[in-house]
Amino acid sequence: MYDFLTDPKRFAPLLPEFQGLTVHDASNFTVQVKVGIAHIRGTAEVKMHLAESDSPRHALYSGMGGMAGGNVNMTAAFDLDEVGEGTKVRWNGEAQIFGRLASMAGGILEPLGRKNIQKLVDALQSALTEGETARSGS
Repeated sequence: MYDFLTDPKRFAPLLPEFQGLTVHDASNFTVQVKVGIAHIRGTAEVKMHLAESDSPRHALYSGMGGMAGGNVNMTAAFDLDEVGEGTKVRWNGEAQIFGRLASMAGGILEPLGRKNIQKLVDALQSALTEGETARSGS
């Protein structure tokens, strides 16, 4: 599971509104995703860095990006704990959005962000479950 979650070629296409990926090296990549609220729409380009890596339990990504009407600074981390026959994943993240997009969107950004995070977690869970089923031969 750790290998999946630290391989942008495997997890990035699961991001909501995924548009593209450029892998620079083992710790750095740039992902493009469609963003938009009201009449501010475009593609965000976010440069991500694997800032912490403690295989097979923990990783933390930090990122900075730009989009139409704003900029974003973010972190995303996970911790893996073996639980019985499965693995518990604890997610932690934060995003700060600056610029016209943040001022125009008002209170809509947080619920929209939560919705997209849930979509990502659901897609990751599905992909990981399918991978486990394929490995076990079920």
